[in-house]
Amino acid sequence: MRFDIVTIFPGFFEGVLAHGILRRALKERLVTVETHDLREHAHDKHRTVDDRPFGGGEGMVLKPEPLAETLEALGIRAKAERGTTSTGSRVILLSAQGQLFTQATARELASLDRLVLVCGRYEGVDERINELYCDLELSIGDYVLSGGELAAAVVLDATMRLIPGVLGNEASGEFESFGVADAEIDVDVDGVPRSQHGAGGLLDYPHYTRPGEFHGLRAPEVLLNGDHAEIRRWRREQQLRKTLQNRPELLERASLSVDDQKLLAAMRANQK
Repeated sequence: MRFDIVTIFPGFFEGVLAHGILRRALKERLVTVETHDLREHAHDKHRTVDDRPFGGGEGMVLKPEPLAETLEALGIRAKAERGTTSTGSRVILLSAQGQLFTQATARELASLDRLVLVCGRYEGVDERINELYCDLELSIGDYVLSGGELAAAVVLDATMRLIPGVLGNEASGEFESFGVADAEIDVDVDGVPRSQHGAGGLLDYPHYTRPGEFHGLRAPEVLLNGDHAEIRRWRREQQLRKTLQNRPELLERASLSVDDQKLLAAMRANQK
């Protein structure tokens, strides 16, 4: 899969690309990441890429001409010229005004051949670039960043790790926080505890490792007794508890069984 990142700070991504899973994926040529300096397509003496907004207001706006020229140089045509034939790539604008980026979005993007990530900056990007070239406008959360570079790095990492071969264990991308439910994936429940068995969009459960006791706190005995059925039940209960405590809104769209709902009812009753 190929990622192209349009930015005025290409050096920002040097550290991001030099570490961890992404570095290994690049080395093994599972992904390709190229950064493109927007200023290379600004042709005045000062390589200007921004200007004051029409109508007044604070800040500056990224000009349409350098952005359009950069995208055209990457082989990206305007949407009206592309039609509906190009399904293997997407042009994404990172913006505080975009729809929320989720794990489900990352799974959809990981199935593509190419992503072009346009990093907003200052007060944003001239809206005509969004209308003419961008297929999707994404935000990584309900807050404002200084620019789209951090958001692009998040989208890059979350999407890249779902590409086959990038993670050492392919199930790691399915059985984790915000993972899909059992019914949505091919799962062989063989008695071995999954990292996120039947997540259904819930948060992950707590994890423990050696030593068994640390600063007077012991790891839960259920994890040490070898009873895989009990371990799965405990993990599911902990997922529900963690989600109810930290992200209760996720429960509204999670895949919940009758037993899950009974556990939640008991937890809610204890909160009162």
